[in-house]
Amino acid sequence: MPLALITPPAIEPISLVEAKLHARVDDSDRDTLIGVFIKSAREAAEHELGRALITQTWRLTLDEFPCAEIELPKPKVLSIVSVGYVDADGLDQTVNSANYTLDSAQLPGWVLPAEDYSWPATRDIANAVRVDFTAGYGPAATDVPASVRQWMLLQIGAAVKQAEAFASGFTVAELPNRWVDGLLDRERTYL
Repeated sequence: MPLALITPPAIEPISLVEAKLHARVDDSDRDTLIGVFIKSAREAAEHELGRALITQTWRLTLDEFPCAEIELPKPKVLSIVSVGYVDADGLDQTVNSANYTLDSAQLPGWVLPAEDYSWPATRDIANAVRVDFTAGYGPAATDVPASVRQWMLLQIGAAVKQAEAFASGFTVAELPNRWVDGLLDRERTYL
C-alpha cells in the first residue's frame, strides 16, 4: 500500500518570525538555515504523529479494490480528490464521486462505496487503484494544535542553539525528550 505525497503543504505551521523570536535570533544571516529547521521540525512531528499537519495532498495506490472500504493511512483526512483505477481493458477510469463517501470521523479515515455500489474490476497489475486525498488539520498554522506547535518550536530552538554551539566549537545537551515528546501524545495515531 504505497503512499506518496503529491502536493506538500503551502505553508509551515511555524513562521520564520515565530521561530526567530523563540530562538532569540535578531539578524537575518541564518534565515535560510532556520527555514530548513522549520521544515525538518514539521516533518519530524508528522513522522512521530503519523499524520499530516498543514493541508497536503497524498496518493494511496493499491493493486485492486478491496471488498468494502479503503483505509487512508494519513489522518486527518479532509477530502477525497479522486478515486481512479485501470479497468480490465487497461484504460484509466475515474470513479464518480457519487459512488463513494468519506468517513473522516474515524481515524485514520476511510473511503466507503456508496450504498448499492460495488468497486469495479481492475486490470491485474500493480498499483491499479489510486486514491488522491487531502489530509491535515487545515490550511492555516493556527489549525495545528498548540502542543504540536510548541514541540516544533522547542526542536527548532534546540537546532539553532546546536548550530551556534557547533560553530563556536562547543556542544549543547539534548532536550529532555520525555517531556518534550510528551507534547505530541494527545495527537498521536497508532495504526
